[in-house]
Amino acid sequence: MAVFTKELRFSTRGEIDLVDITAEVERVVEESGIKNGHVLVFVPGATGAIVTIEHESGLLEDFKRTVRELIPRGRGYLHDRIDDNAHSHLRATLLGASECFPVVDGKLIRGTWQQIFFVELDVRPRHRRVIVQVVGE
Repeated sequence: MAVFTKELRFSTRGEIDLVDITAEVERVVEESGIKNGHVLVFVPGATGAIVTIEHESGLLEDFKRTVRELIPRGRGYLHDRIDDNAHSHLRATLLGASECFPVVDGKLIRGTWQQIFFVELDVRPRHRRVIVQVVGE
């Protein structure tokens, strides 16, 4: 079994910025040379998330609105006494820090309308990294 790991780095614009990383993840799978296995996409951080969603502007705005409605800012969260971003942490917990996809015949398997996004949930712009790890043979 082989393991290939690569780190993606990019900057975000702040709260609920969506960054499409699909092409980068597909490039890592291709670069790995692994034909069959799986790829893990993981964000090391407590205020970022990895999701799959169609890259369509209306749907992306719907997603942002829904996240804001589900866990609104400024609800008197106890963590806000520290750095006023409790809602960011709660949103990240709800959405999740990783996604895993199959790799078959050297290709990442995903639905036609299923793109991979990093979601910035912190209240300010950040420099982010995402770990992409391909495991298989």
